[in-house]
Amino acid sequence: MGALCRDCGATPADGRPSCPACGGRRIVCHPELFTLAIAHVDCDAFFAAVEKRDRPELADRPVIVGGGARGVVATACYIARLSGVASAMPMFRARALCPDAVVIAPDMAKYAAAARRIRALMGDLTPLVEPLSIDEAALDLAGTEALHGAPPAVTLARLALAVEREVGVTVSIGLAANRLLAKIAAGRDKPRGFAVIGAEAPALLAPAPVGLLPGIGAVAAARLAARGIRTLGQIQRLGEGEARALFGADGPAMVARARGEDARPVVRGHATRSLSAETTFATDLAAGRDLELALWPLVERLAGRLRAADLAAAGVVLKLRTAGFATRTRAVRLGQPTRLTETLFAAAAALLAREADGTRFRLLGIAAQPLTPGGQADAPDLADPELPRRRAREEAIHALRERFGPGAIRRGRGW
Repeated sequence: MGALCRDCGATPADGRPSCPACGGRRIVCHPELFTLAIAHVDCDAFFAAVEKRDRPELADRPVIVGGGARGVVATACYIARLSGVASAMPMFRARALCPDAVVIAPDMAKYAAAARRIRALMGDLTPLVEPLSIDEAALDLAGTEALHGAPPAVTLARLALAVEREVGVTVSIGLAANRLLAKIAAGRDKPRGFAVIGAEAPALLAPAPVGLLPGIGAVAAARLAARGIRTLGQIQRLGEGEARALFGADGPAMVARARGEDARPVVRGHATRSLSAETTFATDLAAGRDLELALWPLVERLAGRLRAADLAAAGVVLKLRTAGFATRTRAVRLGQPTRLTETLFAAAAALLAREADGTRFRLLGIAAQPLTPGGQADAPDLADPELPRRRAREEAIHALRERFGPGAIRRGRGW
């Protein structure tokens, strides 16, 4: 059985309680440790970890990154989670559960910078890195042993140490034979985890609740529970007909996933599907002018994210949530891809005008979807001779903000 010290990357002899090289006791052992090559890397409480990195005085304090009184939790540190705080929880509930928490508004530019550094460290290990979100990715390290002089498990342990040393946050790693099992493994030992799932996967998954499987949310889990199915082992034993009756055409594939089977490859540089920005209002808004004023800073934020990711919007999606928590989404395709703030605003404002019918809204959001490479943004157009001037103005504003900060220059609409 292979053994690996997560504190230094050494490979001590099997059975030792501590590492002879560094004295560390975080030893991971598994029969397939040095043969598996698919990994899932997930940052631990990422936004909160970045904030604690930059404010060491918060190291032992509960920290919540999120919106105002009517917003939701973006990330809670593990100290706050001990009080029951969880991501996507309404802020009023999170504050009630953890009244001593330090609440910090999200700083996406700072988190994106940290994520890019982590992504670069992953890219040094293998070209097959598939980003899944700002703080997690799948990696395929098959065939990299000769390059790094070590099996993938050791290379991943070194990655975790490099992230802590160079970025100042921690990651949890799952190592397995496929993407599904690697993702499940990454969540088994957080924070600073390193878990391995091999041939024991079907037996390991059998007693787990059905909700562990991606694709089975709370509603589907409740529906299955009503039929007496609560564990993955019960799904594993379904015949093809039973599986189709429960899950439709996806039934046989769902049974295979319940056994830990997954044939999806890791895709290099998997494209981001959308970028978005949204806000929850302190008080409900109904007037079209008020909603339009709230839309502008969201569009500016979205344009900045497109630029940072070197992407362009080929379409715009508007999201509204009413005071009664009903969600409306409206979308429009653009004539050509763009990341110009004014162009994005014009498209979103037109959608918004049709929805401003006196309904009171508690949330407003905008997304760029679908996305295209940034090089396709705002190509010269003979029908729009002012386009080069607008592009130059946007570039100048961006340069000033990059040099002097986001508040260095503001447009009249933003006041």
